[in-house]
Amino acid sequence: MFLANRHPDHGKPLDPADAQTLGAAAAAEVGRFLAHRPDHAETPLHNLPGLAAELGIGAIHVKDEGYRLGLGSFKALGGAYAVVRLVLEEASRQLGRNVDVGELGDAAVGPAVRAVAAGMTFACATDGNHGRSVAQGASLVGARAVIFVHSRVSARRLAAIARFGAEIVRVDGTYDDSVVEAAAVAAAQGWTVVSDTAWPGYERIPGLVMQGYTTIAHEVLARLAAPPTHVFVQAGVGGIAAAIAGHLALVLGDRRPVFIVVDPARAACLYESARAGRPVKVAHGEPTVMAMLECHEPSLVAWRVLSRVADAFMTVDEADAIAVMNRLARPVAGDPAIVAGESGGVGLAGLICAAALPDVRARLGLDAASRVLVVNTEGATDPERYRELVGRAPPDIAPPQFAATQPTESLAS
Repeated sequence: MFLANRHPDHGKPLDPADAQTLGAAAAAEVGRFLAHRPDHAETPLHNLPGLAAELGIGAIHVKDEGYRLGLGSFKALGGAYAVVRLVLEEASRQLGRNVDVGELGDAAVGPAVRAVAAGMTFACATDGNHGRSVAQGASLVGARAVIFVHSRVSARRLAAIARFGAEIVRVDGTYDDSVVEAAAVAAAQGWTVVSDTAWPGYERIPGLVMQGYTTIAHEVLARLAAPPTHVFVQAGVGGIAAAIAGHLALVLGDRRPVFIVVDPARAACLYESARAGRPVKVAHGEPTVMAMLECHEPSLVAWRVLSRVADAFMTVDEADAIAVMNRLARPVAGDPAIVAGESGGVGLAGLICAAALPDVRARLGLDAASRVLVVNTEGATDPERYRELVGRAPPDIAPPQFAATQPTESLAS
């Protein structure tokens, strides 16, 4: 299914709060935080000339978040960043002066910050990847993390969260049920909720999470010699799609690409919100294989952004997601092999589906001059599930070196 954005806010400037959260200065601040992490490295940007030729498109680039901060998902950028920011803010309040991220390693200041963090508890609900990021962020500064997971989260994803010392709370029902439970328990206990979805009265922290995701777009613009003409990004509650779309709109202005949001057909909360013209909650039905996108209600902040800067919304089916996993694992015509989890290649699946439909292709202006960006949002974060769907264990693929592809001029500067 395909739907052009007909919201009355489409094409209007972002809300000032969102512009401050997602602009160039915000991305630079995230970069400053990342520079103090020894595990930080820029993630690969792959070129797929074989698939581009097959689809009759000028170029396809895949930003591969399967290498991000050792967590295998773009979510590594959001939750951990928000946790560290919140700890530094509380430490600044308690210590009576501004504490900068660069002081965390200071022999005098670092222990004082960790003492503050030890008295803080961060909670969140997760399908797996966001909870791992929050847990990692808490472990970096010595805080406590309590992660709420619903009944469909796999044992391997639970173990990946627990290895950072987080406490796990199982919740009967769906992801949305775990969001409600995490908020209720945190309120009763005086904990801080670090959610990647926003609701009325709770927007700042999800905004910080989204701010972390602007790194993806910032790195892409620094690598490409010309900006993309089209971007296809998958959505759960909409955080990554809104962060990338918003950042590109703010940085590129009139040169911003056509932006398409891709939902799983079985959890199409952004698509249905676009059709209704307002945020809506979709009914729970049969689970989707795209587990990290199985969200049934959009984030209010993400919707506020996407209603302005997303140009179209579409859905893909289960078979589409599985097919793109296998295509990336077994490339042809000189394309590199890419490990994409169940939700990782959904944006690319959307591109493939759109390119195969003449009317959609024409409406989007996809042609031999198009330069398309997609994001592999996760690697094989559940290796056993990857083996089931692809027919083999995920290979150990080293990230490429960037020196040979560095353009002469950075679009992000």
